[in-house]
Amino acid sequence: MRLRAALLVLLALAACGTPTGRGAPPPGEVAPPRFGDSDPVDWPGRPPSAYPVHGIDLSRFQGAVDWRAARAAGVSFAFIKATEGTDNRDPAFRDYWEGARAAGVPRGAYHFFYFCAPAAEQAENFIATVPRERGALPPVVDLEWNPLSPTCTYRPPPEVVRAEALRFMDALERHYGQRPLVYTDPAFWERNELWRLAGEEVWLRATAEHPSEAYRVTGWTFWQYSGTGLVPGIGAEVDLNAFGGSEAEWRAWLAARAG
Repeated sequence: MRLRAALLVLLALAACGTPTGRGAPPPGEVAPPRFGDSDPVDWPGRPPSAYPVHGIDLSRFQGAVDWRAARAAGVSFAFIKATEGTDNRDPAFRDYWEGARAAGVPRGAYHFFYFCAPAAEQAENFIATVPRERGALPPVVDLEWNPLSPTCTYRPPPEVVRAEALRFMDALERHYGQRPLVYTDPAFWERNELWRLAGEEVWLRATAEHPSEAYRVTGWTFWQYSGTGLVPGIGAEVDLNAFGGSEAEWRAWLAARAG
């Protein structure tokens, strides 16, 4: 059941004041999230608030970002869109990448996979766009359908989807020295049997129920629980995410996975 409470959320944020970035925790440390949501959910089962470490993912559609304010409001990590297909590069990527670094926000880059082009060529686009930087989070391959694409609505067989995703991930791992994460949604997961990608770390979208219910799996690393988040320092709605562990586990994961 969804609760339409945008006005109340905005008033609550206003009552908290606008953070200036002062007092933001150092990288790897966690500040309690002070996020709102324009379309909040009455969560059944275990809610996102049960997890202490929260962050965002974003693209050019979020506009200008005050990264210090976002960090002070509890943004503990960010995944930034870098590329799509073989030649599309997000025009906001460079500004976001540098802005997050300057504010002490651990950040990684993601690629929206295009099913009408070879994985190797898409990997070349990503590698040409995203710096190989010590301290960056692992890259991400975003696997979902795009029915509104003007150039490609092709849906390959599941075995082809998985094989192409692995080729892309292998190429990025060779370059960055980190195994990429897999991001997906429930429909794509089910149709393409992504559970067959055994051993890969996953980032799961589930905006109405816990991932254990939406995917019938455990062991996920990140959970995207909202696409309508309201975060101080960001003027547009933004995706909200939780890390699937404690603060101590977050610091350990960060130490092991930040390249």
